Amino acid sequence: MSEVKLRAALKDGKCEVKALMTHPMETGRRKDKDGNLVPAHFIQTIELLHNGNLMMEAEWGGAISTNPFFSIALNNVAVGDTIEVRWVDNKGEKSSGTVKVK
Repeated sequence: MSEVKLRAALKDGKCEVKALMTHPMETGRRKDKDGNLVPAHFIQTIELLHNGNLMMEAEWGGAISTNPFFSIALNNVAVGDTIEVRWVDNKGEKSSGTVKVK
């Protein structure tokens, strides 16, 4: 099962959000042990929401590594606010994670 592990904490007046996503991130160019191409399977869209409001959206491709990690700093965030990160991959699979800011 794919998942999103999140941490969000205030540091020096900004909220530092760290997200680790479990995903194979296959480019479609790698071959298996029998020489057959492994089908492409990668995260295409990532969204970050603060208290339900879209703060960031990114489009990724197959060049991102397995189990990708990203970090971002947000302004105007308070302890107890909700941060959500969600993604959709090229096969239509979805996952998300939610955390309260510490």
